[in-house]
Amino acid sequence: MTIGWNVIEAVVAIVAGTMAGSIALVGFGLDSTVEVMSAAVIVWQFRGLAQARERRALRLIALSFFALATYVAVRAIIDLIDQSQPESSAVGIGVAVVSLIVMSVLARAKRRTGELMGSATVIADSSQTQLCTYLSAILLCGLVLNATVGWWWADPVAAIAIAALAVNEGRQAWHGETCDSC
Repeated sequence: MTIGWNVIEAVVAIVAGTMAGSIALVGFGLDSTVEVMSAAVIVWQFRGLAQARERRALRLIALSFFALATYVAVRAIIDLIDQSQPESSAVGIGVAVVSLIVMSVLARAKRRTGELMGSATVIADSSQTQLCTYLSAILLCGLVLNATVGWWWADPVAAIAIAALAVNEGRQAWHGETCDSC
């Protein structure tokens, strides 16, 4: 279910973000592609449960967070400097609301599964899904403030918050700080 939802979410968010000129919405869509990559890493990792494979899987997830954060932060800073004003996006607001609900449920389910399995990789993946919940809330705030009050700068500020969360999650995955009991 995660992969299917994230593919749809990515396409809708990236297209809507590109049309509206919203780096927060594009960044959110790119995070969805990272979610798909993370799920693929999980599938790859479980083909063999060796410790070295788990460490590599965690590093791949971490690198995906760092790449996302770098792109979104740079683009957001450019948008702030250029005072690039995104259009409002009803589609973006809608996808943020639905994602807030869907990702919250999925993150809890993945974390429980990871803890039961004793898998730091699955827990890292649940953290990435939880990040998507936070990103949905941040994105929603930025899009609503832009649409209702005309605060164009809320979009790149939301994008910078998205990048900061991604860096933190990447750091935790890189160092294996994902499972207290594993």
